[in-house]
Amino acid sequence: MPESRPLLLVEDNPLNAEMLTRRLQRAGFAVIAATDGVQALELMASESPALVLMDMNLPVLDGWSACERARQDPALRDIPIIALTAHAMDSDRRRAVAVGCDDYATKPIDFPDLLDKIRRLARP
Repeated sequence: MPESRPLLLVEDNPLNAEMLTRRLQRAGFAVIAATDGVQALELMASESPALVLMDMNLPVLDGWSACERARQDPALRDIPIIALTAHAMDSDRRRAVAVGCDDYATKPIDFPDLLDKIRRLARP
């Protein structure tokens, strides 16, 4: 069952953002979007999303740094974050967990797997 809070999608590639937003909306989720890590932190604070889907390679402030900052902020630290990245090596997965991501999904996105992760981690 979709959550009442929106999901925050942080993706700087407009085509990827549009495709993933449409698929998430078809799955019943409300989606808000940011294109860089600074916007992501601002929306995390103002919207308190159910979950964040964070691209790790972003302009202004990258996803790695945005996750670290979110985990250091008491108001944001409990918002679940799933890293979205083309980096598929085990070291990248470990780095994502080290900066505070709750899970990890590689691009191209396996959408059914991503939905399972969202449903498992999203806050009501």
